[in-house]
Amino acid sequence: MAKNPNKTASGTNVQHVKQQNSQAKSGQGQYGTEFASETNAQEVKKQNQQSQANKKS
Repeated sequence: MAKNPNKTASGTNVQHVKQQNSQAKSGQGQYGTEFASETNAQEVKKQNQQSQANKKS
């Protein structure tokens, strides 16, 4: 097999990994910051309080 400078010994595409890493750093990845931006903290607190109240009764 010919040596390819863009692939590791296990066949990982180095350029693809670098691209994924840069997307993750810029917040455009599939996971991470997108969940935080969609979470309504007040709503979660309210639901937690209701859940605790239901456990006590």
